[in-house]
Amino acid sequence: MLANSSIQSMQTDFETLNLINPICQALHEEKYILPTPIQEQAIPYLVKGRDLLGCAQTGTGKTAAFALPILQWLEQNREAVSPKGVRSLILAPTRELAVQIGESFRVYGRHLRIKQAVIYGGVRPALQIRALSRGVDVLVATPGRLLDLLNQRQLRLDKVGVLVLDEADRMLDMGFLPDIKKICSAIPSNRQTMLFSATLPSEIVKLSRNFLSDPVKVTVNPPSSTVDKIEQKVLFVDRENKSDLLEFILEEDESIQRALVFTRTKHGANRIAKRLSKVKISTEAIHGNKSQSARLQALEKFRSGRVRVLVATDIASRGLDVDGITHVINYELPKEAESYVHRIGRTARAGTDGIALSLCDAGEKSYLRKIELEIRSSLNIDQNHPFHAQSIASKKTGVRKSGSKNFSDGRGRGSRNKSTTRAEGKNKNFSFSRNRSPGKPVNGKKNIRNKRAS
Repeated sequence: MLANSSIQSMQTDFETLNLINPICQALHEEKYILPTPIQEQAIPYLVKGRDLLGCAQTGTGKTAAFALPILQWLEQNREAVSPKGVRSLILAPTRELAVQIGESFRVYGRHLRIKQAVIYGGVRPALQIRALSRGVDVLVATPGRLLDLLNQRQLRLDKVGVLVLDEADRMLDMGFLPDIKKICSAIPSNRQTMLFSATLPSEIVKLSRNFLSDPVKVTVNPPSSTVDKIEQKVLFVDRENKSDLLEFILEEDESIQRALVFTRTKHGANRIAKRLSKVKISTEAIHGNKSQSARLQALEKFRSGRVRVLVATDIASRGLDVDGITHVINYELPKEAESYVHRIGRTARAGTDGIALSLCDAGEKSYLRKIELEIRSSLNIDQNHPFHAQSIASKKTGVRKSGSKNFSDGRGRGSRNKSTTRAEGKNKNFSFSRNRSPGKPVNGKKNIRNKRAS
């Protein structure tokens, strides 16, 4: 039986969550003041040793929700780690997410004597094996590499006291279920287990029944909901004009300071990145065929602002957590409606607004319809661009026209810019931003008030 924790969130601070002083000190140094809803709901149960099923997307603070209780458990139950031993294990679907989780443990546990390691595929295992040889308190791993090293007897899991399955739905999508089952069979059954998933399909519910014992269920932002502060638009365009439209969007509005562009294929991501780079739009691509070092380098450039555009596939972007993404652009619509929700959730973080633009060709109208059913809302059509395809827009899909409104028009909140008339060629007054004058950059300053732990 799942204990449902859909409690009314009240503003509190981390000290009220019964966290020890060294952890609270690290959070204070990072200027984290208020816990997010999932942290506020999950941490009190986890510090008591309960199993947990968490439904939360990237950006809700779920990493801290499990990292802080694990660090506290390790400190309060300190014991020597045996050679090749592991005390707590976190499984993640991608290398990028594993690295991010490892960094979070390092930051939150800076005042604790914690040994940790992060292991993943795509690199030589020698350094990872060396890190594991003396044993670790925290191990963050992707399933494939972990199972390889386990089969080589380079680590032991018989002393694991806490197990976390992060982004379990994506691990299932990527075919990791057999690996996860083998890994779990090597871990003691009297452990604490946490399972986090952005969605709760029947496969995840079944998995939770097998791996969790009397878990509490915490749900934040149900999977079918979209962030209210994201303005969503659809642009109808012929397939052969998509590249020109994307280039037009990025050239015409300087307020698009940091854009995440989604494609369905690795080849498409490379092609778009190469084209944009040729017209002096700083761009990097990230996908499964890239080496680990190349992917991490691209992410660092995007985070630091040295690269304005990051082109990504769905799997490669999962777990990508970058602040300040002003726009998400769906160059190609996803076939699965839930992936649309994951994609656009990369913007409008930490109380900021965000804009999601979807370029839809004739072959993607059915995907658009599924998306609208999933989010229970029709996307506004914006036809004020040089590549509008009226023949595609006129097909019956259930979307509504936004009339003469342009990208600066939202859903009736605050003042709006007047629409611009489409001129021959490129319209220099064209703006894809919300509540901003055309060409005016976004304020790049971070708002650190009430900063929340990720």
